[in-house]
Amino acid sequence: MKEKVETLRRDIGLFALTLTGIGSIIGSGWLFGAWKAVKVAGPASIFSWVIGCLIIICIAISYAELGGMFPESGGMVRYPQFSHGSFVGFIAGWANWIAIVSVIPIEAEASVQYMSSWPWEWAQNMYNGTELTTSGLTLAFFLVLVFFLLNYWTVGLFAKANTIVTIIKFVVPLLTIVGIFFAGFHTHNFTHVSGGFMPNGWSGVLTAIATSGIVFAFNGFQTPINLAGEVKRPGRNVPLAVILSLLLAGVIYFLLELVFIGSVPGSMLKHGWAGLDMKSPFADLAMALGIGWLAVCMYADAVISPSGTGTVYTATTARMIYGMEKNGYFPKIFGNIHPLYKVPRPAMWLNLVVAYLFMYLFRGWGELVEVISVATVVSYMAGPVTVMALRGLVPNFKRPLKTKGLAIIAPIGFIVSSLILYWSRWPLTGQVLFVMLIGLPIYFYYEIKRRKETFLRNIKAGLWLVCYLLYMMLISYLGSEQFGGHNIIPYGWDMIIVIISALLFYLWALRSAYYTEELKDIEQRSQETGSVDM
Repeated sequence: MKEKVETLRRDIGLFALTLTGIGSIIGSGWLFGAWKAVKVAGPASIFSWVIGCLIIICIAISYAELGGMFPESGGMVRYPQFSHGSFVGFIAGWANWIAIVSVIPIEAEASVQYMSSWPWEWAQNMYNGTELTTSGLTLAFFLVLVFFLLNYWTVGLFAKANTIVTIIKFVVPLLTIVGIFFAGFHTHNFTHVSGGFMPNGWSGVLTAIATSGIVFAFNGFQTPINLAGEVKRPGRNVPLAVILSLLLAGVIYFLLELVFIGSVPGSMLKHGWAGLDMKSPFADLAMALGIGWLAVCMYADAVISPSGTGTVYTATTARMIYGMEKNGYFPKIFGNIHPLYKVPRPAMWLNLVVAYLFMYLFRGWGELVEVISVATVVSYMAGPVTVMALRGLVPNFKRPLKTKGLAIIAPIGFIVSSLILYWSRWPLTGQVLFVMLIGLPIYFYYEIKRRKETFLRNIKAGLWLVCYLLYMMLISYLGSEQFGGHNIIPYGWDMIIVIISALLFYLWALRSAYYTEELKDIEQRSQETGSVDM
């Protein structure tokens, strides 16, 4: 295990790593998120972005500490196994992989969908209003192949290409904010459109966080953590890159939502915010306001932003498969590192095939974004639990970043993740949680094959997570009609029950942690080398 990781080069510095985080976060989310959120929550969607950002920061702080402690590639799928053994490790890793690998095709689809607004017939024929046509799907397939090739030869090439792309995609949203604000911003839309400022109440604000791409938009904070094995001074640079990229992206998203709401022409709002129909939201808005030059910039950025994110996630998902192989739940070939280019090529090939499968099954941005968001939330659950469990299990481990108040922040992170899961609405919650459980036959196959004595202990340590997923399905089904349930549990009481239940599951999860074989192995190596580098 140690030899494999030592072949990875530590080439990425803080600046490039922060740009990698921003490059993951600012993708198709900014192109569609403001429009999707305002359709659900009206002008109050500005609250959705603020709340969503704060929630993700609470969760990210837990992972930032873990990333500093264990600077290894694919870390996001490794940490839960350190504190709770293989059963929790597998479920968390499976959820994380499903959530992230599906981002690659959705970013390619977003590029093509925006391109279909170009003023040429060949481009307009790539999207029929609901899904990509054959020509659009062909172009999306080609874009995914480009993402793949940019990462195939070296992480250094990936980092350099991503730095250039990220600078461009950072500038265009800023130009959009300034251009739209001065061309047509007014406060009338915030209160005088049908339904007022908050047409769907707080349930609309909360649902927008879960289903409008807000969680999806912030998901890129994982990338600096998953690339930790290739980072210079990882204990310092990984947590800094995570926090900086989230804060910068959060400010950009808030301002984009603000100017979008204040600049939509009244002629587009005859049927209220829910009836706002746009094909390429910000580009359509720029054209309506007569800012042709900005529309051209956005049409170009509609290729650059999602493509930059797709390139980053191609690198990230390969490291995740690499990490899952180290956990022992993928064939060993996927842990192989190319001796010259130092990248996990077999893992990249697997993700390419899976990305093409997702693209074939889900041919539009909107079809995938809700599923990805829910799967992402499930993958977050283990982070707050793991970081606090490790503080109790291995208090003497070196922690380059040790956050004050984490004993309060961590349970809050778990609770708000549970709320987002509930806000995602039935039946979507049940469908995605079921997908999280169908990977278990893979786990049991490898466990039976190994015949480990720790099998029952790992099952016991992970029982809380299985019960939690099943329980959240039930609560979502019984919950209020505002969140798609059968209204057996009325609105207001439903969220109180979720909060109390989440806290109880969090405490159960902490009590289930134990000193695993992985921790023992890490501690032995740290005594030998003076470091916990993997």
